[in-house]
Order: sequence, then structure tokens, then C-alpha cells
Amino acid sequence: MGVTLPQLRALVTVVDRASFTDAAAQLGISQSAVSHAVSGLEREVGGRVLQRDGGVTLTVLGRRVLDHARAALASVAALESAVKQDGTLAGVVRLGAVATVCQGLLPELLPLWAAKLPNVDVQIYEGDDDEMPEWLEAGVVEAAILVEPSPQPAGGKLVATDEFAAVVRCDHPLAELEGIPLAELAVDGLIVSTGGCEGHVKRMHEDEGLEYAFSHRVREMSTLFRMVEQGMGVAIVPSLGRGMLPGDLVMKPLVKPRPRRLVLSGPASRPWHPLAQALVDAL
Repeated sequence: MGVTLPQLRALVTVVDRASFTDAAAQLGISQSAVSHAVSGLEREVGGRVLQRDGGVTLTVLGRRVLDHARAALASVAALESAVKQDGTLAGVVRLGAVATVCQGLLPELLPLWAAKLPNVDVQIYEGDDDEMPEWLEAGVVEAAILVEPSPQPAGGKLVATDEFAAVVRCDHPLAELEGIPLAELAVDGLIVSTGGCEGHVKRMHEDEGLEYAFSHRVREMSTLFRMVEQGMGVAIVPSLGRGMLPGDLVMKPLVKPRPRRLVLSGPASRPWHPLAQALVDAL
């Protein structure tokens, strides 16, 4: 098989930009050159990787190829940085993080990195808890802030610890308590986020010998808060999400604290990109 790096780069850029035209502009080549590169890749792998009718979508084969393409390009970028002769740190590093980290922690970390690594551009990719390790291994991002990783990744650095807390309306009777027992939240019905919080909430109930039940499951934190506002239930979210709360909601600690470790790390399956290591070292 004679797959080339330009072919892999063309595929990844077309997918990320969702357009052959935009991919060509980003790569600094013609649109026909991008199409030729993708077509050449398809000949090498023996099938279509992209559907071009009415937009750009990956085929089943394309989804398999894309993960390997990202990993290959990430490894090449790491190699190129590692052998630079002048030792300078410059370039773009993609960092994955969950919504609460993007809102509550990165506003503190980004200025620090900007001061210590002035020639490094940190690009944020927001996703769910479960997506972070997958993105790292697939090369979607070079670094990620992992939630409660087990085991602790080699070389990873603990950057923060927060706690899960209850979210209720300001006029809710539980809002007057200093701490809310987990069992009390079941009375109104739990609204849980499938973006990563649900697993933690379920384990809380198991640890306290309580039956886990939910009234609603949603993906977006903004939807969850809106439903709490409307009196459809209560919620448990990380305390880093405090800044995302609407004014008519309040966050209260749980009687039994449940901490959450946040660890900055690179991939486990290959050498780290030097810029990912630089983010860790800067802290």
C-alpha cells in the first residue's frame, strides 16, 4: 500500500472543515489537488472514504481510515518537533476538555500558558468525558484534561480537583440547607447529563446504598439547567460549572463530598507531542 502523508492530511482537513474548498484554502493548494489526494487515498485503501453527494460525510471505511490518519499525522508532527535543531517551542497544540473545564478552569490556565509559551497556540476542543481518551489515542487532540482517569496516565499532571454539587432553584426548600443529602434529591427527580456526569452520579448512589433513578437524561449542560429552571427536577454537576448557572439557580454542596480529579495528559499509546509535554511542564 502506498498511502502518503499528503493524502492523509487532505482527508483529515476535508473532514474537519466539512468542505473541499475550505480544506484547499487551509492547506494552501487547489481544490482539484485536494480531490486528487483523496481519490488517490481511496484507490490505495480499496474503497470510498467520503460520500460527496450533498455535502461531505465519511463512509464506514472512511471512519476507520480517519482514526489511523489522525494518529499518523500526530506522530509525524511529534517527530518533526522533536528533531528541531533550535530547541524553540512554537506551533499549534490541540487540547481536549469537557464543558465544565472549558468554563471553570481553562480561563485560568490559558493566560498562564500564553505567558510561559508565547509562541504556542492552544486550540480548545470541547467534548464529553468518554471522548477525551479516544481523541487522544486517535490524534484528534495532542493533549487533554481527563476526568478521573484510572489508572493515572504516565506523565500526566493533576491540574485541579473539584467536587460534584447539587443544583436547585433558588426558591427550592433545599436551597436553604448548607449541605444537601443525596437521598433528598430523589424526591424531585434527577436530571442527569449523559456528557459524562451520569456515571459519577450513579456511583454516588451505589456508594451510599441508594437506588439510582433519573427523571430525564440530556446531553447539554445548558439544557439541564433550563429544565431545572422550569421545575422539572434537580441535578448534580461538577462545581466548576458554577459560572454557567443562570441567576435563578443555586449550587449547594452534597453532605457527602464527591471529589473529581482533573489530569492533563498526552496519549498513552505513543510518544507525546513536544507541545503537549510543554503544557504539562509549564504548570
